[in-house]
Amino acid sequence: MIFPGNSRCGLRALAAIILIFAVTTGTWAQKNKKKPDNTSPMPTIPLPVSDQIDHDIGEMLGAFQAGDVEAMHKYYSDNVTFVSGTYGPPVIGWQNYLAGYQQQRLAFPAIQVIRRNTYIFVHADVAWASYQWEFSSVLNGKPYALRGQTTLVLNKVGDDWLIVHNHTAPICDFSASPQQQPSTQPPVTPTPQQAPKPQNQ
Repeated sequence: MIFPGNSRCGLRALAAIILIFAVTTGTWAQKNKKKPDNTSPMPTIPLPVSDQIDHDIGEMLGAFQAGDVEAMHKYYSDNVTFVSGTYGPPVIGWQNYLAGYQQQRLAFPAIQVIRRNTYIFVHADVAWASYQWEFSSVLNGKPYALRGQTTLVLNKVGDDWLIVHNHTAPICDFSASPQQQPSTQPPVTPTPQQAPKPQNQ
């Protein structure tokens, strides 16, 4: 709408519109101030401990599949121990595990881990979880599959449950075909490459 610049009627109309706009804007602002703030976050109900641990295991395995070592480390203690998937000494410490994981991860361009039958037990600030898994990937251009079981021991640190021990073992299924489970292939991660054996004195 165009208002004539020199017309008294035009000036009055413009002044009335400005006044109406100012009044309605002020009223609208006051009404909005009186409305409750619906954007405030709802209080969260904490998950039961077993559900929290189950969720964390899922997140850890997701990071494991994606090769996201920072996200994996969030769920592991720095002094975690890993039982070897082969006949070797335990791997002690996150950094020793990480070196083996990264080396083995290079052999598998993409991996998938399906977790089944998870059982979680909690006692004070210690918990343990056992589950079965199925691992699938491609190795040297050929399909590679393996299955096994894992037991994790966790310790509560502050509000977090950290994995302090990981015992992962592949299952030797002699009924599987060589294409499904070649015997010449390395064991599946998350068991890392083993540290060298101590020298005999």
